[in-house]
Amino acid sequence: MAAVVAVLTGADAAVNDPSHRQADWLTWLLFGVSVAALLVRGRWPVAVSVVTGTACAGWALYGHIGELLNLPVMVALYTLAVRGDRRRTLKAGAVAALASGVVSVVAGIDVAQPQGAPLLEMLWPLVPLLLGEVVRGRGELLAEYAERVVRAEAEREREGRRKVREERVRIARELHDVVAHTVSAMTVQAGLALDALDKRPDVARDAMRQVRASGKEAVRELRATVGVLREGQQPERGPAPRLERLADLVEGVRGAGLQVSLHVDTGGRDVPQMVELAAYRIVQEALTNVIKHAEARHVAVSVVLAAGRPDGDALIVEATDDGTPARAAATEGYGLIGVRERATAAGGSAAAGPVPGGGWRVRAVLPLEAP
Repeated sequence: MAAVVAVLTGADAAVNDPSHRQADWLTWLLFGVSVAALLVRGRWPVAVSVVTGTACAGWALYGHIGELLNLPVMVALYTLAVRGDRRRTLKAGAVAALASGVVSVVAGIDVAQPQGAPLLEMLWPLVPLLLGEVVRGRGELLAEYAERVVRAEAEREREGRRKVREERVRIARELHDVVAHTVSAMTVQAGLALDALDKRPDVARDAMRQVRASGKEAVRELRATVGVLREGQQPERGPAPRLERLADLVEGVRGAGLQVSLHVDTGGRDVPQMVELAAYRIVQEALTNVIKHAEARHVAVSVVLAAGRPDGDALIVEATDDGTPARAAATEGYGLIGVRERATAAGGSAAAGPVPGGGWRVRAVLPLEAP
């Protein structure tokens, strides 16, 4: 750019109007300073604009007239606008326009032929500034678009990772609910069948039938869950467990030799499917913990709708056993983590701990209308 400006401006400086001052050492000194300043215009655009503007004014006041003598300052002003901001461009435009107008008036008085109308002379410095402002604005707009694309891509990646994590947690929770409950019940039932095989074959036979039924149910749910992991395959899913299936769940636990009482009362209200599924899985996990850790004989399961609560109607799920309460360390595993996660996902809360007089209670509050 400096070389192109040097060729054009140098040719104009070398050939001047015969009625005006011809090029001499001062003309070429100002020319050399202007071209040299353009070499560092990117680093110091304001200083270069001042230097080239001063040289241009010096030519005009010295009486050297030319159409391209203001080319160095125009390049400098363009660079100033491109490398700066709008506030600096406005300040530079005001100063350059005022200086050009003053130089035009002074030069017009001192020489025989005026340089031109002061108003017109005030306008030409604004042209490179306006062009630089347009170019800079377009560059900023393109950069903003590119940044938006990058941010959108990063957000999509974060959202994808979040969904993958949530799906992994959901699948892990489903596998735990199915495997832990069913296998625990099958283990107890198989032990009961083994103990009663010689003396009471009818009891052993019933226990093995229950093992087979539990195994079929576990295989069905595992197949549905594993199908989600197969790319491009949408497994057929049965209806999600509802409250009416709690009786079958409790009956399977009773087959393992545990006495379970069940009380379900929704007051005739329709319970959201998500709340019903959460209640079913919480009861399932509570019974699994009883079978695995409690050494209990009796379990009371209660699923009751609590209306008129200050924070809204909710489904209260409780499972209380008469087993050994000193099992917190054993039960504080993935099961209770899953209970809390399911309650939280439904907009509620869950807690577990010993009860006065012995035993263990799992209690969850599931609002009918999640916040």
